[in-house]
Amino acid sequence: MLDAILVRKRREVARRAQRRALFARLRDAAPLPRGEDAADHLRRNGALNVIAEVKFASPSAGAIRTRDVGDAARIGAAFRSAGASAVSVLADGPGFSGSALTVRQVARAVDGPVLFKEFVLDPIQIDVARIVGATMVLLLVRALETKELVALVDYALAQGLAPVVEAADAEEVATALATDARIIGVNARDLRTFQVDLTAAEAHLGLVPPDRIAVFMSGVRDRESFARVSAGRADAVLIGEALMRAEDPASALRDMCNS
Repeated sequence: MLDAILVRKRREVARRAQRRALFARLRDAAPLPRGEDAADHLRRNGALNVIAEVKFASPSAGAIRTRDVGDAARIGAAFRSAGASAVSVLADGPGFSGSALTVRQVARAVDGPVLFKEFVLDPIQIDVARIVGATMVLLLVRALETKELVALVDYALAQGLAPVVEAADAEEVATALATDARIIGVNARDLRTFQVDLTAAEAHLGLVPPDRIAVFMSGVRDRESFARVSAGRADAVLIGEALMRAEDPASALRDMCNS
């Protein structure tokens, strides 16, 4: 699945790159994000922090939640009111029902850090993240060559954004740690098969040293799994589908955190 997504994403990037100068002007006109502040929001100081994700669909789950006008912004703001330290928003359309516009809508409605969750392959996508008001941007180790990853981390930092580097195994964690990113995520879901393995993710997250911020990504669906992750290395946990399937996502977040 990931390979197919990346083929499509490269086509999207090529089309957008034809207007690279325009995006650069829009980027420079946008406020400089405070990515360092966003990273500090996720540093654990007691309770496990939550990055609550606005996600209406996924390739593995299909449609997760019906969407009406204004829902993304409303849910994002509700997540923050319910105690989320940050809000993640899907910026990819096909399969995920997200967009850069959705990120902008949430960023305007939320008073805290917003993660631009996208399959980033080119600096122009980081420009878009800054333009729409994100403070963090996701970078996948599995989608990039090491030199590309290092360059994109450096570019994101130069644009004021906090790169969140996502790994899936011990080797990828080592690659992520070789960059200057402060935030390292470990995904319990294998993006090639979409299978979830909490135990492996816990082990790999344990490789993240204390001077970095460790984020457990995917697989947390209830109070039990939340408590399990809370007892481990994680500074923060990213939760999307389990919350978005609930009738009231913000209430579901409160319930899960009060385990």
